[in-house]
Amino acid sequence: MAISDTSSITGQNATSAVSSNSSTSNVDSEQRFLKLLVTQLNNQDPLNPMQNAELTSQLAQMSTVSGIEKLNSTLSGLVNQTSSNQLLQATSLIGYNVLSPGSTLTTKDPEAGKEPAAQAFAVELPGTASDVEIKIVDATGKVVRTIDAGSMTEGVNAVTWDGKDDTGNVVPAGAYSFSVNATNNGTTVKATALTFSQVAAVKQGANGVTLELMTGNNIGLSDVRLFL
Repeated sequence: MAISDTSSITGQNATSAVSSNSSTSNVDSEQRFLKLLVTQLNNQDPLNPMQNAELTSQLAQMSTVSGIEKLNSTLSGLVNQTSSNQLLQATSLIGYNVLSPGSTLTTKDPEAGKEPAAQAFAVELPGTASDVEIKIVDATGKVVRTIDAGSMTEGVNAVTWDGKDDTGNVVPAGAYSFSVNATNNGTTVKATALTFSQVAAVKQGANGVTLELMTGNNIGLSDVRLFL
């Protein structure tokens, strides 16, 4: 609780400092402009004095510059606030399984007398595919199972593998991967392989909020298609 309070106070102080610096900068700029304008008026050519339109134009330019500075300060504050909100939302995913780009599957030895646990994954397509074939390979690159998934629609399509090879035997426990070949009437459809992995931690970096998965991979919030 103390950490939360300190963080809040620090954030408020930082915001106040930025606001104060911005305000001071605006005041200094306005004072310099007015000083230059008064100097210009005092030293103008009596035979060719500054016209009202010129004076109005310079005042308008100063007002525009001041307005842009205030807008930049406001936008900077909104960006910082959005980043903080994303970080808080992302922390709620810790411990959940998220569906994101990946092609690795891990099998375990089934309990005695029981069928192996089904492996759930998914295929994302940018459009409809009339024929989708999925190949599951072991660590040596050998194809152990070919799944004819038939047709799939645009978006995320769920797929399950029963943990068996093409002959119906349970495959040894270990890491496997899969590839997808999708076509629509002979035309290749670019497919994205998706797998489930548990979120272990959340980090705030230079590129925004990232999720650290139990597999060791790091993904962005935009990579999450589903969470369970």
